[in-house]
Amino acid sequence: MSASRIHLVRHGEVHNPSRVLYGRLPGFRLSTLGERMAAAAALALQDEHAPVSRIIASPLQRTQESAAPVAKRFGLEVELDERLIEPANHFEGRVMARAVRDPRNWFALRNPRIPTWGEPYVSISARMLAAVRDAWDSTPEGDVVIVSHQLPIWMVHSTVAGIPLPHDPRKRRCALSSITTLERRGDGFVEVLYRDPAAGLATAATDVGAV
Repeated sequence: MSASRIHLVRHGEVHNPSRVLYGRLPGFRLSTLGERMAAAAALALQDEHAPVSRIIASPLQRTQESAAPVAKRFGLEVELDERLIEPANHFEGRVMARAVRDPRNWFALRNPRIPTWGEPYVSISARMLAAVRDAWDSTPEGDVVIVSHQLPIWMVHSTVAGIPLPHDPRKRRCALSSITTLERRGDGFVEVLYRDPAAGLATAATDVGAV
C-alpha cells in the first residue's frame, strides 16, 4: 500500500514590511493575514473530505506555521524535511527592485535559465520530487500534505507537466496558501487539481516570492 494523493500547499503571507526577498533568512513568520490564509487551506482540505494521514513541511518558520492548522484539523504531528526548503538566493535580504539596478549584482543575473542567482532549477526539481516520492512510498494509506514554497512547488508542477524549468517568475501559478494535488500514475506523478482557497484574501496580501 501507499499514499492516495499528495497535496502541495504553499505557505501564507509573511510579515515582511520591508518587502525584502526573505529566502531562507530566519525570523520571517506569517502575518495575521497569512495565518488566515493557512487556515483557509486547512479548511479546504477538510471540506473536500481529504483523508489526510500525514503532514510534512519545510523547516522554515513560515511553512511550519502554515502546516499547523492542517495538523490541528486532522490530529497530526508536523514532520520536517529539509528537501522542501526555499532555494538559496543571492538576493536574500534585499529589495529586488533596487538590487537588480546595482551593477555589483549583475553577475548574478547573467544566465536566468540556470539560474545564476541561486540554486539551479534542476536541483530544486530533483530534491522536491525525491521528497514527494519518499512521502508517497512511506505512507501506507491516505493523503499526504506537503507544505513548501512557491518556486519548489512550481518546479514540481513544471516537471510533472513536462514543461521547461526556466520560466518568468512573475507568471507562476502558485498563489499564497494554494493547493496543488498530485497522483501517482505508473512510475511518475501527474497533477490532477489546483485550487486557491485563500483567493478572497489575496487582494490585501503582499507576495514577495523567490525569483
